[in-house]
Amino acid sequence: MEYLLNAIRGFFMALADSVPGVSGGTIAFILGFYDKFINALDNLIYGKKEEKIDGIKFLIKIGIGWIIGMILAMLFLTRLFESHIYQVSSLFMGFILLSIPVIIKEEKDNLKGKYYNLIFTLIGMMVVFLITYFNPMSSGGETGVDITKINIKLGLYIILVGMVAISAMVLPGISGSTLLLIFGLYFPITTGIRELLHLHFEYFLPIFLFGIGVIIGVLLIIRFIKLALKNARSQTIYCILGLMIGSFYAIIMGPKTLSVPQAPMTLGSFSIVFFVLGGLLIFGLERLKIILEKKAQNK
Repeated sequence: MEYLLNAIRGFFMALADSVPGVSGGTIAFILGFYDKFINALDNLIYGKKEEKIDGIKFLIKIGIGWIIGMILAMLFLTRLFESHIYQVSSLFMGFILLSIPVIIKEEKDNLKGKYYNLIFTLIGMMVVFLITYFNPMSSGGETGVDITKINIKLGLYIILVGMVAISAMVLPGISGSTLLLIFGLYFPITTGIRELLHLHFEYFLPIFLFGIGVIIGVLLIIRFIKLALKNARSQTIYCILGLMIGSFYAIIMGPKTLSVPQAPMTLGSFSIVFFVLGGLLIFGLERLKIILEKKAQNK
């Protein structure tokens, strides 16, 4: 049963990681296993032998569901995103908006009475705004990068974006896929992964370079996140909330980074139905968390 429950957790993390909106870290936070997830990654890299073994066991359980969810998402969900950008974006806006009070509720003891740390919320918001605003992919620059035409500049860019994206994926806040969208590599990378699954090996090198960036990012960010949550949890949570709030702007501007750019989201293109559906998904995940906690208590 434990393997199944953790596989379900990993599955939902993968769905969140695969499309712009909410990070897998946010899902882990909502489902109540984020600290255990970060500790497992940290132990895998820096822990003693026994800690490494425990970390590997937990990550395998999560990883089984994550791989299944990511493959399904790459084959089906990412195409839906490009063809129905406004509906999917509306869904994730609802997802994010309802996630914020969930995180505030979970971390109320670390947030209450420490409102001076709201400056970190403003910093988080500003980081997302500046990345989105000044990125050439979201401001009328070149779109539709062909990642199969690798040169040194593009290769280093793919590695750097991989580092940044995986950092966001493990943070509860802005989605790594949202950052890929901001940096103009969401559709090239997801297309490349999908084509590799269909054995089109011209995409191997760029996806390999992206994977190198992911590994470097994990090595650099995990210990930082663990220490930040341990020694400056209030500031970190306030910053995470800022990243989430700022991601609304990134999602609104997201259609401009499509391979065929479209207008930013407006009230006219916003879908209230999908927005509400996103909120209902958060409610469902909250209920799933309660079920998982009861299962764990009854072990």
